[in-house]
Amino acid sequence: MADVKTAAAKPATAHGSSAGKPKNSSNFLANFLVVVACIVAGIVVWKFVLGSDANFLDAEKMKAKNPFGLMFQGGFVVPILLATLFTLLCFVVERALTIFKSKGKMDAGEFVRKVQYHLANKNVDAAISECDKQSGSVGNVMRSGLTKYKEMTNNSELDGTQKSINIQKEIEEATALELPMLEKNLVFLSTISSCATLLGLFGTVLGMIRSFQSMNTSGAPDAAALAGGISEALINTALGISTSFIAIIAYNFFTTIIDGITYGIDESGFTLTQSFAANYK
Repeated sequence: MADVKTAAAKPATAHGSSAGKPKNSSNFLANFLVVVACIVAGIVVWKFVLGSDANFLDAEKMKAKNPFGLMFQGGFVVPILLATLFTLLCFVVERALTIFKSKGKMDAGEFVRKVQYHLANKNVDAAISECDKQSGSVGNVMRSGLTKYKEMTNNSELDGTQKSINIQKEIEEATALELPMLEKNLVFLSTISSCATLLGLFGTVLGMIRSFQSMNTSGAPDAAALAGGISEALINTALGISTSFIAIIAYNFFTTIIDGITYGIDESGFTLTQSFAANYK
C-alpha cells in the first residue's frame, strides 16, 4: 500500500491521471502473467503429480490407487479447474495482504474520535500525527483532508463556505484514489465464483456422455468405462463446486471489510467538514 499512501497525499491532477496509465497497463500485465502461470501449474500438476504412476494400480492408468489418481481420471477439464483454483488462491492472498494493510493499525471509529478530540482543541498537527499512526486508507484520506484543513485555517481570501467546499473536494479526490486500490482484482473472485461451477458442470456432462456411450455398446455394458465416466463426472463437479465455494466466501469477506473501510472514510470526511464549520465560522 505504499503507492496508495503516495497517491492519497496528493490531489488528483492531470499529471497524476496520465501517470496512472502505465500503472494500469503494468497491473494488467502482472495479472495476465499470474493467470498464465496458474494455467501452466494446473497442467503440470495434473500431468506429472496426479498422473504419476504411483497413483495407479496399472500401467494404463485405468485403476486409481488413491484420490490423486481419481482426480487425474477426471479428464482434461481437471487441469482447467486446477488452474482456476490456483488463480483464485493467488488473488485471495494478494487481496488479503492489501486489504488488511488498508484497515490500518487502529480501529476507524477510535481513530476518528481521536482526530475529533485534537480538532476540537484546534491542534491540527496532532490530528495529522494520528493519521500516520493509523497508516491505513482511512488515515490516508484523513491526512489529505487535514492538510487542506490546515491550509484553509491560514487562508484569508476565501469565506467559510468556500473553505469547507475545498476541504470536501480534497477528501473526495483522496477517496477516489483509495477505493480503486481496495476493489482491484475482486472481479477475479466474482468471476471465478460463477465460472468454476460452470466448468465443473461441463466436466460432469462430459463424464455422463462417456458413461452413456459405454451403456450403448452391443451386449453387456462396459462396467469399467461406465464407472470411469461416472467418476469423471463427480470429480469435476466436486472441484468446480469447491472452487466456487472458496471464491464466494473470499469475495463476501473482502467486500465486508471494504464496506467498513468505506464507512470510516465517509465518517472522517464528515468529521473534518463539521469540525471546520464549528471552529472556523
